[in-house]
Amino acid sequence: MGGVGMSAGMRFELLGPLRALRGAEEVPLGPPKQRAVLAVLLLQEGRPLSYEGLVDAVWGDEPPVHVRNLVQKYVSGVRRAFASAGTTDATGTTGGPALTWTGSGYRLSDAVADDLRERRQLVDAALAARESGQLRHAGELVDRAEALWRGEFAEGLNAPYLAAERLRWREKRLTVLEARIAGEIELGRSFEYVHELIRLVAAHPLRERTVELLMNALYRTGRSSDALLAFEEARRRIADAMGADPGPALRSLHERMLRQDPELLTTRTSAPVPAA
Repeated sequence: MGGVGMSAGMRFELLGPLRALRGAEEVPLGPPKQRAVLAVLLLQEGRPLSYEGLVDAVWGDEPPVHVRNLVQKYVSGVRRAFASAGTTDATGTTGGPALTWTGSGYRLSDAVADDLRERRQLVDAALAARESGQLRHAGELVDRAEALWRGEFAEGLNAPYLAAERLRWREKRLTVLEARIAGEIELGRSFEYVHELIRLVAAHPLRERTVELLMNALYRTGRSSDALLAFEEARRRIADAMGADPGPALRSLHERMLRQDPELLTTRTSAPVPAA
């Protein structure tokens, strides 16, 4: 996606350790808490964040005694980092992001998390491609979105707000991955994804959508007994953990496999051409 939506003069990335790039050069951003302050402000997407909101986001309910001094220190540090990476155009104006106090809060302007924006664009394009029947193209777009990840979201930064965002983005990433695998299964590529799905089920044993995909992949590769066993194992895990039965989607798939529904083996070897 190149520079689409890129911050003015500087690129910011959060799909992994926070980093700022001026061209090919990485900009030093200071100690972890200072980087956490910057990451929190980046996620406001230009909206002011009050002093109290910033303290709560970075330190939570029990901030240190001298937190006001720390906020001032880290805000000044972020500004120095921007200044050290600044460029000057022909008019003598320094370009790049700015961190200002608006009277109601701290506002980070001319700065976005570029990789988050690019990922959203790619995923939206993949959804549109899938809805128009272009499954292979949708998978390619999702692969490009996945390639933007360099590690955990805001990896290594300890702040309550970022911890919550990390969980949210982990869920979003897994949901997109499941959609990509579902498309590949529809295209008849079940065999290639069985082992990846076994690994995902082991990592997320109570996630029913992943179990459903594994059952489909096994069934379509002639391993119907293994598919039914995967259901039984998931049913036991869910019962042990929550005292409940699997949800309706997983139960319905199990019932269709028991009666050998021929539709379960249907694949799409080519995508329909969307209407103009």
